[in-house]
Amino acid sequence: MNPTDHTNNNQTTPETTRQSGTESTAGSAAELATIHPLRARPDQQRSTAAGAVESGPEVIEGEIVTDEQWRLYTSQKAQMEWRLAEYKRQALWLSTHAVTAVTHETTVSTLKFVGRNVLVYPTLGAVTAVKRWRDTHGSSRYERMMRAAELAGDHEKLAEWEARDVTEKQRRHDRAMDWIQSPVQLAKAVALSTLSVAVLLLVLGIILAIAGHGGVLDPIIGVIDAIGFCIWFVITYGVFLTVAGTAGALTYLWNLGRHSQSVPQLFRPASARLVDDVIITPSIVVTALRDLRISELRRKIEQMEDGGAAMLSPIRLAGCGVEFDVHLPSGVDTEEVKRKRRKLAENMGRHEHEVFITTPPSPRTIRVWAADSGALDQPIGPSPLVTDPTITADLYTGRAPWGVDLRGDAVLMALLQCHLLMTGLSKQGKTASLRALALWLVLDPSVGLHIADLKGIGDWRMFKPVAETLIEGPSDSHCIAATELLEWGVEEMERRLLAFDGDKYRNGVPRELTKPGGPFAPIVILVDEAQNAFMNPQVDDQKNPYGGQTNKSRYFMAARKIQNQGRAVNVVLWQGTQDPTDQNLPKLVREGAHIRAALALGTESQSRMAVGDKAVDGGAAPHELRSGLDKGTLVVAGEGVPLPAGQSSMTVRTHFIDGDDAATVIERAVAIRGGAKAEPAQVEAAPQVRDLLETWPR
Repeated sequence: MNPTDHTNNNQTTPETTRQSGTESTAGSAAELATIHPLRARPDQQRSTAAGAVESGPEVIEGEIVTDEQWRLYTSQKAQMEWRLAEYKRQALWLSTHAVTAVTHETTVSTLKFVGRNVLVYPTLGAVTAVKRWRDTHGSSRYERMMRAAELAGDHEKLAEWEARDVTEKQRRHDRAMDWIQSPVQLAKAVALSTLSVAVLLLVLGIILAIAGHGGVLDPIIGVIDAIGFCIWFVITYGVFLTVAGTAGALTYLWNLGRHSQSVPQLFRPASARLVDDVIITPSIVVTALRDLRISELRRKIEQMEDGGAAMLSPIRLAGCGVEFDVHLPSGVDTEEVKRKRRKLAENMGRHEHEVFITTPPSPRTIRVWAADSGALDQPIGPSPLVTDPTITADLYTGRAPWGVDLRGDAVLMALLQCHLLMTGLSKQGKTASLRALALWLVLDPSVGLHIADLKGIGDWRMFKPVAETLIEGPSDSHCIAATELLEWGVEEMERRLLAFDGDKYRNGVPRELTKPGGPFAPIVILVDEAQNAFMNPQVDDQKNPYGGQTNKSRYFMAARKIQNQGRAVNVVLWQGTQDPTDQNLPKLVREGAHIRAALALGTESQSRMAVGDKAVDGGAAPHELRSGLDKGTLVVAGEGVPLPAGQSSMTVRTHFIDGDDAATVIERAVAIRGGAKAEPAQVEAAPQVRDLLETWPR
């Protein structure tokens, strides 16, 4: 160790002396810390004034803090940090709660209520009052109606409103001319009235004076005093009268605005918005039409003074929805609007399946039916055949309860001498809808029912006690049996045609010949899954195909013969098919049906196959039904359908009758018919012969 280090150990610096003196003065008993300088490094050497190099660490001036002072310092820092964190927390709490309070439902509804009643309603009321005054004291109403008639192309109404406008303008002109002469006449009338009253009061004063009950001028003075009192009353209570009049006027304007449909969405309460989603108003309809992106329609609506309200008929309640007609202006095609059905429905706050558009007889007019939101997804209830055990059937005078229409009215089908065709995609309720009609039919004991179920899973097995024939199965042999059933129907039809005495019965088959067991009792041949029969690849011994649509196709030709002449002698054909095409449902067979019904289909071309071009052009759209969701809902057209006037089709929600309820109805039919029939003929599928050589290993 360097000797100088020992020397330096005993040295004290002025700083240490000052510190020692300070501490001794303060009465501190603590000893000074001993300094142990380390070996000097080159960077710690510094030069003196004499040029010598002095080694040792550089002493920096500072102050030694005690433990108590350090604890105080750290506690103050901690308090400052805590206060800062607390300020941040309080600021965050305040901002969060302020936002919550401002955006709270109660606050928003209160602000909307205040703004609605203080700003919106009086303003809208004032606008409404001004419009009413203009319509009452001017010709704006007539001009508006003339523009609407001109845009609609109705020249007769245009001429009528023009004549009314001329008459009103002449009346207002005469009234204005009367006002030119009225000041002089009014002045004369006032002067004459004043003089007459003065003379009357003077005479009254003379009479009172003669009678000794007052002076001559007392009546005149009394009238002057009354006038002065009225002036004093008005001046004294003018503020109250002004406030009362202003309050009454504002109340009147507020009431007018409250009933307005033009309240901005920002100020509408939540309940009103929910109501608007359900209730369809004229303003909603016109806005929906304007926003269809049909440029000509939008331009014509914007040109109308009434905003397009003249196009609409009154909105009528119709079942579970509303119905109204729209008379489109000239230049707008009804097909353009019908093609925009989805957008129109969404603009009115509805789903596409809740809006139906048809074409009434009036030109350039569409009829819109819009369901209440979600109404079409609700069940329609059980069939009357299930709930009313007293129901009976009469094919000649009765009607089958099939379901309800979109308005909620019962749909009753007249089935007398009507061939029927029902089609749709798989699993849409075709068999159930067809079975609902057949269950009513068997309640008439005069009807003979022959059933060919080419699916064969028991959908028609409950008819075994009442059916004359029951074929169940999907094989080619079952299809052959169904073909032979139709050919038997052709033979029966021809026998009846030859046996009918046209000279004796000039109005067709009379009712007395159609009683149970009669020679002309109604025969209904029902083929479910008829597409299997049309697609049957088998041929007979004469090489004639059972299926197909040629002149040699046995099923096709038998169906055509029955459709051509069978109804005249009460032999009719009912068919149910899947997914119609030209191959599995020939055109001649489709068009031979009097009642054509279709459940959900895939394309518009299939809809035209099912219900016909006329019905589709008139608004029928089975392809727009929701597959899987609108089960049992079908579009029906043709004879026997209770169509509204001017419509070519209607949408029916059919009753669903399950197997157990169907069996109950059949039991009632058996009781009505006097007992079950003999076991109906059934065709079993032929066993398949397996060629063992085909599977022999080679």
